[in-house]
Amino acid sequence: MKKITLTLCTVAFLLFACNNEKKTEEGKTEKETVKPGATDGKADETTPMPDSATMMKNWQAYMTPGDMHAMLAKSTGTWTSNITMWQAPGAPPETTTGTAVNKMVMGGRYLEGINTGTMMGMPFEGRSLTAYDNAKKVFINSWIDNMGTGIMMMEGPWDEASKTINFTGKGIDPMILKESNYRETFKMVDDNNQLMEMYGPGPDGKEFKMMEIKFSRKK
Repeated sequence: MKKITLTLCTVAFLLFACNNEKKTEEGKTEKETVKPGATDGKADETTPMPDSATMMKNWQAYMTPGDMHAMLAKSTGTWTSNITMWQAPGAPPETTTGTAVNKMVMGGRYLEGINTGTMMGMPFEGRSLTAYDNAKKVFINSWIDNMGTGIMMMEGPWDEASKTINFTGKGIDPMILKESNYRETFKMVDDNNQLMEMYGPGPDGKEFKMMEIKFSRKK
């Protein structure tokens, strides 16, 4: 099965490379060019498309898990979540506990997390998917839960000095039903402890700390 998949991928790449060739007025062929960072699919006249061998090499590098994925894999297992939330700046905190179960999926390329507990007296379930994009050199996180109907998307770089991923992104504020900017720091304290801090806009529009979760590995 793996051989068949690799063969199909190779054929797809070769077809893609061939289809990117166009005829000139003189009857010769030249490869279409793509402007770096272009998203509209239009060709540019300055940067040539790589040949099929280079494209295969690029794809191989993009799909291969590396050091950042190995770091993500350290989060696999079952964790106790000690959660503190603030509804507004200066408001008394609300505390609760939960459980997070993490595992690597798709050949060690993504970290999937299932979070359960209670929130505002109701059963809570949230699911996350965290990736490290080899091309963009950033972490990407998606989050869904049973307290909403949307998907929060965040991305950010790794800071080696503080052992922290600094996420930024957007999501719906369910209290006002509008999209807001959010910021999250996720610190790998050590192999058995992690700290997540979430920041968002307060009633005055200024950023404040909304949530803190201390994760400790269950033994």
